[in-house]
Amino acid sequence: MTIPNMQRDMVELAAPLPPGPLVNADLAPTGIGQRTWNVWHIASLWIGMSVCIPTYMLAASMIAAGMNWWQSLVAILSGNMIVLVPLVISAHAGTRYGIPFPVFARAAFGTRGAHIPSLLRAVVACGWFGIQTWIGGLAINALLGILWPTWSALGGDWRFMGYGLPYFLSFLLFWAINLYFVLAGTESIKWLETLSAPFLIITGLALLGWAAGKVGGIGTILERADALRPATARASFFGVFVPWVTAMVGYWATLSLNIPDFTRYAKSQRDQAVGQALGLLTTMPLFAFIGVAVTSATVMLYGRAIWNPVDLLAQLTAESRSPLLGIVAMVAILVATLTTNIAANIVAPANGFANLAPRRVSFRLGGVIAAAIGILIFPWKLLDMYQAWLITYSGLLGAVGGVIMCDYLVIRRGVLSLRDLYTEDGIYTYVGGVNRHAVVALVAGIVVALAGLTHPGLRFLFDEAWFSATIVSFGVYWWLMRREASGVPRAGARG
Repeated sequence: MTIPNMQRDMVELAAPLPPGPLVNADLAPTGIGQRTWNVWHIASLWIGMSVCIPTYMLAASMIAAGMNWWQSLVAILSGNMIVLVPLVISAHAGTRYGIPFPVFARAAFGTRGAHIPSLLRAVVACGWFGIQTWIGGLAINALLGILWPTWSALGGDWRFMGYGLPYFLSFLLFWAINLYFVLAGTESIKWLETLSAPFLIITGLALLGWAAGKVGGIGTILERADALRPATARASFFGVFVPWVTAMVGYWATLSLNIPDFTRYAKSQRDQAVGQALGLLTTMPLFAFIGVAVTSATVMLYGRAIWNPVDLLAQLTAESRSPLLGIVAMVAILVATLTTNIAANIVAPANGFANLAPRRVSFRLGGVIAAAIGILIFPWKLLDMYQAWLITYSGLLGAVGGVIMCDYLVIRRGVLSLRDLYTEDGIYTYVGGVNRHAVVALVAGIVVALAGLTHPGLRFLFDEAWFSATIVSFGVYWWLMRREASGVPRAGARG
């Protein structure tokens, strides 16, 4: 969509929105002057989110499950291609109407019912925020221990939940850095992602170049990559491949809901769609490949696989005895974790909490609340439990996506009444502000996915939770809403 076309689509914005309890400056539609994100900015957003420690180590779990290196990359690419579809659909609404996710959800769930999907999204984001912040703190702690040998002795024998003072100081330092960008606002996030993208790509390629130079080239690395696959790995390819593709869809399933939080600032539909494809479909497979290749090289160099880049960079720093290398390594890890954490885990809950009480809670205050929850969940103690739970939780949120996609694509055909999204007595009020059909469809999708835990023959429903939940909620919502479809806005009948 070009700027002239976008201006025609935003005729409703010419008249100011009526004041009320459903709108504030952060939730209001973005105007043309705020649409400053082009293809590179959107692509940089995805580069920043994709280049992180979990992505680097992602192929490790797939190889441990029985796939070889190239099959794991195909699984990653396949999952990303699938999730790109709901990403672009939700992003379309954000770009066309300039609305964040909680406001977009009002069309399907109702002005009050939208709290359900936005808070479900916020919960998983707060969990991941705490985990990523703790991981970033671990990176600071490990590398400061190398650069400053007495660092690890701070606090003496004092411990809290098994960790000493240096760990918590590192965690709080990284937490404060995250909080700075929350308080600085969306433009600071755009600046962070755009400047970080080339740095992260160059750093990853430099690590790959180091590995290739040490062992005699990429060909040698890939020839030895099968040594990473354990002898006890499962032999059934599809028995491993399909669940992992589903897991990859679930990896970004939450972002496919709240991507309007970012694309509301896009200059055009082309910018958001092309930018997302360029950033997601290239960077994540590339960085996962770097993880496989570099780890394969560590087997030849050290006699063991070093999957964690923090451990590898710490060892390289110690070997070289170069403070400069340690500083560069620390900055690279911190930037990679920071760009993922800010974009993927703080914007959604910030808008979700602001949507609860727009008159009292701004985006910044919502971000502070989310950051506080990230501490209160004690991620250092419950890291493994949260990761397993959050991956499952992300898959179940496919039920939310099914409802929203059906509503926007099939029921409303891409046409929303912008004014009614911000009024308590408009067409999205439904009954008491809640669209019960959307709630029923949401519950149906989740129940069907969880039914896979009740019998071995139904296990596929849970293993492919995102697909089963999305398909069921989509179908149930369409069936319940089809009799009311004649009353929703259509093309040529906008608000």
